Amino acid sequence: MDLQRDSRCRLADIGVAIGFVVGLSVCGITDGIAQTQRDDHPSLPTRDACDRTGFQELLIAAIPGAAPIGARAVWLNRQLLKWPGVDRVGIFRMYHSASGRIIATPNVTVTGADGWASMDVFPGAIPAEIATRFKYVADGTILALGKDDFSRLPDLHQQQLVLVQEDPNGNVVDATSVQGAGALDDLYAAAGGLDDLGVSVLAEGTRFRVWAPTARRVVLCTYSSGTSKALKTETMRRDAQTGSWSLTIPVDLSGKYYTYLVDVYVPGTGLVRNRVTDPYSISLTTDSKRSYIANLHSPRLKPRGWDRELLTAGALRRVTAQTDMVVYELHVRDFSINDATVPVADRGKYTAFNHAGSRGMKHLQALSVAGITDVHLLPVFDFATVPEALCVTPKFDAANMPADSEAQQAAVMAVKDRDCFNWGYDPLHYTAPEGSYATSAADGARRIIEFRQMVAALHRLGLRVGMDVVYNHTSASGQHEKSVLDRIVPGYYHRLNAGGVVERSTCCDNTATENLMMAKLMTDSVITWAREYRIDSFRFDLMGHQPRAVMEELKRRLVVATGRDIQLIGEGWNFGEVADGARFVQASQLTLNGSGIGTFSDRGRDAVRGGGAADNGDAMIKRQGYINGLGYDRNALAVADAGSAELLRTADLVRVGLAGSIRDYPLRTYRDEITPLERIDYSGQPAGYASEPAEVVNYVENHDNQTLFDINVYKLPVGTRREDRARVQILGLAINAFSQGVAYFHGGGELLRSKSLDRNSYDSGDWFNRIDWSGRDNYFATGAPPKDDNGRDYDRIKPLLANPGIKPTSAEIAWTREAFLDLLRIRASTPLFRLRSRDDIVSRLRFHNTGSGQIPTLLVGHLNGEGYPGAAFRELVYLINVDKAAKEIRVESLTGKPFTLHPLQASPMAADQRVSREARFDPASGMFHVPARSAAVFVVR
Repeated sequence: MDLQRDSRCRLADIGVAIGFVVGLSVCGITDGIAQTQRDDHPSLPTRDACDRTGFQELLIAAIPGAAPIGARAVWLNRQLLKWPGVDRVGIFRMYHSASGRIIATPNVTVTGADGWASMDVFPGAIPAEIATRFKYVADGTILALGKDDFSRLPDLHQQQLVLVQEDPNGNVVDATSVQGAGALDDLYAAAGGLDDLGVSVLAEGTRFRVWAPTARRVVLCTYSSGTSKALKTETMRRDAQTGSWSLTIPVDLSGKYYTYLVDVYVPGTGLVRNRVTDPYSISLTTDSKRSYIANLHSPRLKPRGWDRELLTAGALRRVTAQTDMVVYELHVRDFSINDATVPVADRGKYTAFNHAGSRGMKHLQALSVAGITDVHLLPVFDFATVPEALCVTPKFDAANMPADSEAQQAAVMAVKDRDCFNWGYDPLHYTAPEGSYATSAADGARRIIEFRQMVAALHRLGLRVGMDVVYNHTSASGQHEKSVLDRIVPGYYHRLNAGGVVERSTCCDNTATENLMMAKLMTDSVITWAREYRIDSFRFDLMGHQPRAVMEELKRRLVVATGRDIQLIGEGWNFGEVADGARFVQASQLTLNGSGIGTFSDRGRDAVRGGGAADNGDAMIKRQGYINGLGYDRNALAVADAGSAELLRTADLVRVGLAGSIRDYPLRTYRDEITPLERIDYSGQPAGYASEPAEVVNYVENHDNQTLFDINVYKLPVGTRREDRARVQILGLAINAFSQGVAYFHGGGELLRSKSLDRNSYDSGDWFNRIDWSGRDNYFATGAPPKDDNGRDYDRIKPLLANPGIKPTSAEIAWTREAFLDLLRIRASTPLFRLRSRDDIVSRLRFHNTGSGQIPTLLVGHLNGEGYPGAAFRELVYLINVDKAAKEIRVESLTGKPFTLHPLQASPMAADQRVSREARFDPASGMFHVPARSAAVFVVR
């Protein structure tokens, strides 16, 4: 019929507008969406629905143009609703339609509704807890659902809802859809106590449970394998109290697979049947098409010795306080893809960590012995962007491509959507291991076993294992194929703006962890990783988008679930729709005081490197930092007057980091004022922001932005010698190693790792992300970095890449590696570099050479170890000279004390023989001598 064809064509248009996967047909019959019957009570799906190519069927199409644009009203709880910007005049009604046929056009009456519920203007005060949660909602009219309609609420939330303001004649004055999270959280608060979401293999059989309170029907599809036809479909039962659907099948289905068919109304689309995987999936088949059934406690999913080794692993005892953490950030694929000592089949896989004799594992072992405590893995949960089957590796003749050629990046980027590399910050299933790192993505068991093997292998090296987790966004929302959450409970799991559109301040589709069941999903997921995979610490991506209260509850629950302290650190940046506490008290830098949760400090990072993470153009070069020449070794573009005042101010910011960014630590600044660190300015924020050292994570590079070597390529004068480039690298790592708080290092930084000046290598393939554990190459000057993120700076980048004097030789790489190991050993030699508390830092750390008369290129920290448990030294002084020339400084208060060079630096085996030969202290005068571009540590036993 023409009417059917018209609906299909308009549906296709709607699909394009809201991000559907739309195929070739302009009339809606597509690979992703197929239109079927049109009555209001769709029949039960047959097994065919489990096996169809598309991921969604449209059962009842919404009438195009029927639904008002946007969801401007917000449910506050099951009774109350707020409609911003609307006055209290008129009649308010909540119209509903099971088939999505409501038309609410201004100046005429509503049509297409199945009925309505009265909404009365609410004269009372909103409960305080609700008012706080929804403080971000603009002023407007508060409406209350009539109590006679309370019993209808579960049914109403399964339909199209349109809130209408009418005049006395019943004509529409205004209309809007409604944001429903507040009502669902109130109606189904009991769901927060569910402990069996997902699949459970029990003595009585296999139980499935999924939270889908707005669904009209949920059907379980089971499969014998990841590719076979469905075995059967079974309708699940709805629990009215929790809004969850469950089913127990009285047999053990371990090793099989499943999906759900969810019939649910989607605003603006209609009633759809989504075939979707389980948000609580513990594993999946290839490309995450089907969820895997298993009991994670099953012996068949545990590598040999799993329980015994992990319960006795020495790695677990290395960190007795959060400040003991010395973290090494690593990407699973980067670790081995370039390592010829790993069998080809295991390169880039979890199983690469099983080869104890490989170059990579020997390198990690050396790091562990020297003092690294944790390896933090970039995302290893199931993510969306890498094809798990048939991913490709670009092939090109690099030997014939110049150092500054664009050909390398062109070859890499030509297949970037089909290659095997991505950082993985695009979550698909939070609690399942990523399949592209398994030797077989098709077998749901392999990724579980191999992930555990990797953890066990690292634990055997004495290394704890941390995970980089990304609960602040998902890879997609809405009715996209890779939108798992929104296709089960539309509009609930993501944070919406005032018009009902998903916020994207994090780069992707922001989740709403302030909502009960999104917070629960995050918490349950983290606990699973800690309990079932023995993950020891977590790094939260963009943690400032999570509520502090949720993070604190998570920390508490982890202890209960695992019986051990699991360290939590994260990015506490304050930005986006949640900035400055707009929606809740954030888990951000300035609001986590007293929580024991650590945040990364950009204060010391920017002071050390120079400039900021977003710099481009000439600013990348002219804005030098503390270690790379600010005011004392100007490059060609450096600002001529960027001298004493800026250098002095920057030196103070470096001291902030060395003092653990403690808010009330008193520092004599370059203005000769004794000032608490929180009163020192950092871009309009307090430089000191932490209450305790455990709450700060110090770093000078990580996966984001240019590597430390690469940023120094920009900022150091072009003629800087290779040896000095290596020394500058070690200066940055030394500042980090000597700073109070958690120490965080980027994998390969000790090898002068370069990404050929790539500022954002998240999708730049193996070519720009590889590491050479042999130390022969740091991969600088291996082609111009990808054009999308770097092309605007090619006129600056290419001359640097083409300069043969910048690229280090294996000698500089080897020296840097050994010098870094010495830094780790020095930090590990005494707890004075990792003091436990604010009181310890205030009473035991002081800085010499401060104020207006200081030598600005020389940092002098003095630590008092008298009476401190395990201190090893009664006193310790570290000196970091970033200048090109040697420096001397007299510290009168230390005159007569028997300071000697730290045994590790005095040793004939020390990497930095310049320090061994030239660094000295004269007790008679209190004079220290520090060679150029060196870090020296003196001790009194």
